[in-house]
Amino acid sequence: MKGGGKAKAETTTRKAANKLAVKKTAGKGAAKKEKQAKDPNKPKRPPSAFFVFMEEFRQTYKEEHPNNKSVAVVGKAGGNEWKSMSDKDKAPYVEKADKRKIEYNKKMDVYNKKQAGQSDAAEEEDESDKSKSEVNDDEDDSGEV
Repeated sequence: MKGGGKAKAETTTRKAANKLAVKKTAGKGAAKKEKQAKDPNKPKRPPSAFFVFMEEFRQTYKEEHPNNKSVAVVGKAGGNEWKSMSDKDKAPYVEKADKRKIEYNKKMDVYNKKQAGQSDAAEEEDESDKSKSEVNDDEDDSGEV
């Protein structure tokens, strides 16, 4: 009978340990940082060569299979087609993707310059406020003496 009492005690401590483990993981989820808001003016990343291919493939697949409503079926068929293509067949899509990437990089340069200009202007405003308060402090000191 003594052995049976130990078994109950062990199971209750295991249950308590499991409850504690659940509480710890719930606490970690609450401590996560909030996501930063996305800037709507930021350019979208360019599609890869596969997604450039898929744009064209979806249209042709829809024409051949007008009754198909499943996105998954189209995706699987496109993936299989892409895998079976040779590098020569993929070359036009790779070129289009490279062109889009170059355009994206240009847009990102312009975007980053705008962002840097906005942050510089904000810093200048902060500095000008500081300098005004320092000047006013100096005048107050000189008037009292």
